[in-house]
Amino acid sequence: MGLLDAIRGRTKPVRANLDALFALPAAAVTLQATAGIVTSGHAGVCFKPPAGQPFAQMQADLEQLLRSDTSGSPDGAASVRDVSDKYGYRWILVESATIDDLVTRVHMIHSSLEDAGWSTQLLCAVFGFKPDPGTGTGADAPADAITRPVNLVYLAKQGTFYPFAPLPDEQRDNELELRIRGMLGDDIPIEKDLTRWFPLWDVPVE
Repeated sequence: MGLLDAIRGRTKPVRANLDALFALPAAAVTLQATAGIVTSGHAGVCFKPPAGQPFAQMQADLEQLLRSDTSGSPDGAASVRDVSDKYGYRWILVESATIDDLVTRVHMIHSSLEDAGWSTQLLCAVFGFKPDPGTGTGADAPADAITRPVNLVYLAKQGTFYPFAPLPDEQRDNELELRIRGMLGDDIPIEKDLTRWFPLWDVPVE
């Protein structure tokens, strides 16, 4: 079983469970209040296109969809681009000012890829978080303040999240990840099976 199959958690095709995505804005409020971190304004959807199927038209359709959706948004237009990583997966990257916009656009991307018949190729979505520059320091800082960037990973097939706190040299901060799990357990469905908390090195989400 490969990494993609393992993260899916099964071998039979199953449609993504996207409902839990909409719980993320509430979790973001908790992270800001409890840990002093906010959205980085970046998110990405990871998938592996089926062999022989071109992605250019799908990318063009997604860009048009996102542009039309943001035309009247007070937060401004989101941008979308795609990149490939060293493991052969494709990332559709979205930038937007608010976590609500990012969630909406990630949901659109997931749904569009499913409609194109690529549901079984979806791997995960990643949302970036960073220290809030407006958070106080010293005595004014949150008791559980986090001082470096972290990610929340959404497993589409399971409909669950897990925190990922990468360190240099492909190491991870397991203690910090467990702290974040404790902070968010009442806000979003956290993946209970820790073997599914896969490290995602060199993720192109800031």
